[in-house]
Amino acid sequence: MPITITMPQLSPTMEVGTLARWLVSEGDSVASGDVLAEIETDKATMEVEAIDDGTVGRLLVAEGTENVPVNQAIALILEEGEEAVEHETDSIDVALPPTRATPAEAGSRPETTDGRATGSRRKAVSPLARNMAFRAGLSLDDVTGSGPGGRIIKRDVEQALKAGKPSQPSATASTWEEVRVSGMRRVIAERLQEAKQTIPHFYLSLDCDIDRLLEARREINAAGHRVSVNDFIIRALALALRDVPDANVQWGGDVIRRFALVDLSVAVAVDGGLVTPVIRDAASRGLLDIATTMRDLADRARGGKLMPEEYQGGSFTLSNLGMYGIREFDAVINPPQAGILAVGAGYPRPVARDGALTVATLMSTTLSADHRVIDGATGAALLNTFRDFIESPISLIL
Repeated sequence: MPITITMPQLSPTMEVGTLARWLVSEGDSVASGDVLAEIETDKATMEVEAIDDGTVGRLLVAEGTENVPVNQAIALILEEGEEAVEHETDSIDVALPPTRATPAEAGSRPETTDGRATGSRRKAVSPLARNMAFRAGLSLDDVTGSGPGGRIIKRDVEQALKAGKPSQPSATASTWEEVRVSGMRRVIAERLQEAKQTIPHFYLSLDCDIDRLLEARREINAAGHRVSVNDFIIRALALALRDVPDANVQWGGDVIRRFALVDLSVAVAVDGGLVTPVIRDAASRGLLDIATTMRDLADRARGGKLMPEEYQGGSFTLSNLGMYGIREFDAVINPPQAGILAVGAGYPRPVARDGALTVATLMSTTLSADHRVIDGATGAALLNTFRDFIESPISLIL
């Protein structure tokens, strides 16, 4: 009996996933442990492995298909001696990107009484065949189905493509390109829209003199270590949250959650979006420990190799765009957290000291806070404590 490969649940909250890429084809021999496919979640790309030896009988879901429910069949593996049979995908719910009708199509295609267009959309088409045709730009108007009741199936699309059937015209190709929304981008959009709609943000800004920090970094790196300005910032923010615990909180409706540990989420830019790996109990970690941990998390975040527990559950977020030359910005809170610190690049600026004008390297920081749970005085205390640590880098090294 064929072995059914299903969409795995890669985290407790995962309900759907995107089948990003097949690494096997129908007819391939596989062994237990071989990687069959890559599954894209909101934060990472995971691998699906074969659970037994056999031959790939059917790939039931096409590459790039989004919103495949957890535990839905995505492939069949045939055991030794079994033969491949036509397996249609009537029960497979394949999510397709929305299509746009050209003006001519919109005006000339007849409609049914319930407003649905007739033509190729009214033909019986298996989800897999429709997905293949869409991605190839193939019009199904002139494709004859060989499945039950004239249903268009996979082999009909393959034959039509070989025969060079005309593709669907595109009315928008000359004006813009439509890019599929990834699972990661969709979750980012939903969460940040929720944040701006439901969290009452307020903002506090402060400049930090980082000349002494930059000198301390040069000396540490000259001694053979590898420490970035961002590592100092992570350590300073973690210590500030430890010393101002009323800022290390979350709004819980009828309760306020005050965290005993500082689990600091750090924003990392990756292809197609943003990931926030978490440095657990950051306030208890030394500078070199933070530097090593952050490099490892960032490298694996960019490679899509983080486990869900490594990017979920932070208590506060740091977003640093200084390495991109950004001077200052306001960040959007990452729900359900109550605060995020936005850090810009250090720039030489004139400052007054002891009645004289001089130049210092100033780094702008902006705190975005949830006013339901953090008040202005608490936010100010956090920023001032953070600045004290930044401007006294010896406190971050010891």
